[in-house]
Amino acid sequence: MIKLLKKLTKKDMALAGLAFLLILAQVYLNLTMPDYMSDMTVLVQTEGSAMADILAAGGKMLLCAVGSLLTAACIAVCAAKISANFSANLRGQVFNRVQSFSMEEIGRFSTSSLITRSTNDITQVQMVLVLGLEVFLKAPVTAVWAICKIAGKSWQWTATTGIAVIILLCIVGTCVMVAMPKFRKLQILTDNINRVTRENLTGLRVVRAYNAEDYQETKFEKANDELKRTQLFANRTMTILMPGIMLVMNGLTLAVYWVGAYLINDAGMQDKLTLFSDMIVFSQYAMQVVMAFMMLVMIFVLVPRASVAAKRINEVLDTEPAIEDGAKTEAKAGMTGEVEFRHVSFKYPDAEKNVLEDITFTAHKGDTVAFIGSTGCGKSTVINLIPRFYDATEGEVLVDGMNVKEYTQEALRNRIGYVSQKAILFSGTVAGNVAYGENGGKPADREDIIDAVHTAQADEFVEKLPDTYDGFVAQGGSNLSGGQKQRLSIARAICRHPEIMIFDDSFSALDYKTDRILRQTLDEKCGDTTRLIVAQRIGTIRDADKIIVLDEGRIAGMGTHDELMKNCEVYRQIAFSQLSKEELA
Repeated sequence: MIKLLKKLTKKDMALAGLAFLLILAQVYLNLTMPDYMSDMTVLVQTEGSAMADILAAGGKMLLCAVGSLLTAACIAVCAAKISANFSANLRGQVFNRVQSFSMEEIGRFSTSSLITRSTNDITQVQMVLVLGLEVFLKAPVTAVWAICKIAGKSWQWTATTGIAVIILLCIVGTCVMVAMPKFRKLQILTDNINRVTRENLTGLRVVRAYNAEDYQETKFEKANDELKRTQLFANRTMTILMPGIMLVMNGLTLAVYWVGAYLINDAGMQDKLTLFSDMIVFSQYAMQVVMAFMMLVMIFVLVPRASVAAKRINEVLDTEPAIEDGAKTEAKAGMTGEVEFRHVSFKYPDAEKNVLEDITFTAHKGDTVAFIGSTGCGKSTVINLIPRFYDATEGEVLVDGMNVKEYTQEALRNRIGYVSQKAILFSGTVAGNVAYGENGGKPADREDIIDAVHTAQADEFVEKLPDTYDGFVAQGGSNLSGGQKQRLSIARAICRHPEIMIFDDSFSALDYKTDRILRQTLDEKCGDTTRLIVAQRIGTIRDADKIIVLDEGRIAGMGTHDELMKNCEVYRQIAFSQLSKEELA
């Protein structure tokens, strides 16, 4: 928590300072009221006291109460302002840190956990901060100030209050120690229920198609029940605090009056009134001390869970991305659109063996290089090394004659147009999705967008939308078909005018006719662009300048379609499994 609180801005610290001054004023006013109560008690018990004096003391007491109310309102406003700014800044820092993560860090934390850390965990810290400024600062000041005011009254009363405080601390400490492990577990269980819910919503079609609603409900109930039982244990433990505090508070009041009764009984006639007045005032101050500790308990209820949440947030903020930025933004002179792999091997984090082994090839400007092979042979992994979603374990990946690790990630990705295996669209418009992102040059204009949509063969459905290029696209493109989403994803890559275009199995949802026309149009409009294509269909890649056949992470063959049909058994098997000998001829 302390580490996170260091992230408060100067403005927030100034507001916290103002809040502390207001707290001092409020405590002063609260602790002054018993003095006026003492004066009123003496005046009422003294014969011949004027009503005006009693009313004057009561009026001052009322002014203190109103002043305390106003300062409390100002403190609440300051606390709300500080906590809102702090949580917004912290959420922004977590989001920016996650943005810098490679796929390795994303996989290590998991998507569901990162969502929880960005939302629920920060909310836990925010709740402690807003109450902490109002309570955590006020309680110690109140307790110390009240103890100082009662210290000289009577050692018997002081000792009684001290014993009550010790009992209170023992109750609080025991409850926190018992509940803390459960609070740690709560955040992990929140991650788990977030994951289960997210899986269910994401895979809703599959769940319904397989009549697996009961299975998903059982899975959710198990995660939900575990979270419920843990919360109940933690909350039941902490609910012991309030009855314990009330017991100590009422016991202290009784003890003060009990001790006071003995003191008054043993005192002389002249001292009885003074002792009675002191007893009334002391009981009020003693209540202030206990109330201060009760306010601290309110924080202790939240602090264990918030401290766990703060630790989880710090884990994200302290994690350095495995992929470090290079310094260069420009490539070697005279080299454009060239991709080279030199003896590249790659192993996923925590994997036992390499996924890729000794991959070497070169794609020159304007070349179309295709990758094909069985499922899991490493095709997508090869192309993911180019934009540095992962870094090669061994060997070098070069773009325009320079190792990709030497570029800034922004400069490297400005050279690339990437179409992912799963078509990803964002809520907004067609034009907004096609012109998405930056390419280091001028923003895409309307003409670029229309041209990219036509090249991607998406115009036939885009121009039929009610608002054409300003037509609405739902989150994830859920209002479009798979083929329509793929074509818009391809249009987005084309619109960047990149040196290198990467297609990660991006033609699979297209029919053969659209696939063929799209590739022909790409040849015409993007002839100078280097194209790297991962595909499962021979028909998609048979015209490529170079086809690389992967088998268990190694290159099993490299060449044109005709060359591979003669020299590569793996390629022949794939070809014959998809097309007849007449079609291949």
